[in-house]
Amino acid sequence: MSEAAEAAGPLIFLIAGEPSGDALGARLMAALRERTGGAVRFAGVGGEAMEAAGLHSLVPIRDLAVMGVLEVLPRVRRIFRRVDETVSAVRAAQPDAVVTIDSSGFTWRVAQRLRRHGERVLLIHYVAPMVWAWRGGRARRMARWYDHLMALLPFEPPYFQAVGLGCTYVGHPVVESGADRGDGPAFRRRHGIDPHATLIAVLPGSRPGEVRRLLPVFRAATERLRSRYPHMHVVMPTVSTVHDEVAAAAKNWVVPAIAVRGTQPKYDAFAACNVALAASGTVTLEIALADLPMVVAYRVNALTHAIVRRLVKVRFANLLNIVLDRAAIPELLQNDCNPERLARELTRLLDDRLAREREIEAYREGLQRLGRGEVSPGMRAADCVLSLIAERRK
Repeated sequence: MSEAAEAAGPLIFLIAGEPSGDALGARLMAALRERTGGAVRFAGVGGEAMEAAGLHSLVPIRDLAVMGVLEVLPRVRRIFRRVDETVSAVRAAQPDAVVTIDSSGFTWRVAQRLRRHGERVLLIHYVAPMVWAWRGGRARRMARWYDHLMALLPFEPPYFQAVGLGCTYVGHPVVESGADRGDGPAFRRRHGIDPHATLIAVLPGSRPGEVRRLLPVFRAATERLRSRYPHMHVVMPTVSTVHDEVAAAAKNWVVPAIAVRGTQPKYDAFAACNVALAASGTVTLEIALADLPMVVAYRVNALTHAIVRRLVKVRFANLLNIVLDRAAIPELLQNDCNPERLARELTRLLDDRLAREREIEAYREGLQRLGRGEVSPGMRAADCVLSLIAERRK
C-alpha cells in the first residue's frame, strides 16, 4: 500500500443488495468515519442511503432487489452479470476488507466467486442468515468463504461458531435509526391533513414484486374503511426501488393517498399516523420504534410459499413476534392477507385503545431484547471491522 493510501485510511468495499442492507451500510459508513476520524475510504454497491453517505454505487441496487423463485428467474442473467462486474471491481480495487450486507442471493455469489479466483481478501458478512429458522446448512456454506460474520441477534453466534466461522453479536441497527424522533404535527401541516383526521401508513414493500402483489390488496382494505372513517388519508413511505411505481398508483386511490420518500419524511409520517399496514420486513421494527400500532401482512408467489412452508422452523414471520415467541403483532399471511381481514384488524387497532397499548408495550419488550439502550450497533459493527483489518495487517 502506498504512503498516500495508508494515510487516507483503509479501503472498505461494501456490498448491499436491497434497501434494508443499504440502510445498514449507511450507518456502518457513518460509524467507520467517526471511529477513524474520517480516515477511511469506501467503494462498492449500495442504494440511496449509502450514496448519500458518499458511496458511488457500481451497479443500480434496483437490479438486485428481487425475492422469490419465479420473481428471480427472469432476471437471472442480469444478476449474474452484476455479480461478475462486482467481483472484477473488488479484484481491481484490492480493498482492505469486503463487507457484504444481507441479501445472500447476491452477496454470497460474490464471495464464492472471489474465493474461486483465489482472492484472499478479508471477507466479512453483516446480518446472519436465519439458520435458526430454516436451511441450517447455510452456516457451514458460509464458513467456506467468509472470515467473519456480524450478527444482529444475541442468540445467533453459536450457530456459526459451531462450524468454525467467527461471529460477533453487534445488535440490531433499528434501535439507532431515529424512527422514534419523527415530527407528526409538522408532517400533517406540510401535507394539509387535518390534525384530527385518521391517517394510515401503508407500506407495501421495498421490492417491485412485493408492491405488485400487495398494493392492490392494501388499497382494497383501505377502501373498506372509508365509510367508517370518512376523512381518512393514507401515506405511503417508499424507497427509491419502488417510489415511482407507488407514487403513480397513489394518484388513482379512492382514499386520498400520497407517497413520500426519504428517511426523515418516513419517520415524520409514522409520528403523524394512527396505525400502519406493512409488508413483513425490517420496516416493521422502525414502526415499532415509533410506537405506531400495526398490522403485518405478506404474500409470495404460490410456488415460493409451497417451498418455504416445508422448510421454515419458526411460527412467526415478524421478528418481534419471533423474539417474544408470541403473536404480539397481528400477522396476516398468504390467504389471510385479504382486504376483509386486513380491514378488520386495522379497525380493531383504530377503535380499541387497550389493543393499541398492548401492542406498544410488546414493542418495547422486544426492542429491549434487540439491544435498545445499549452501545450503538453501528459502532459495534465498525469496531469489529476495524479490529479484523488490524489483525489481518499483522
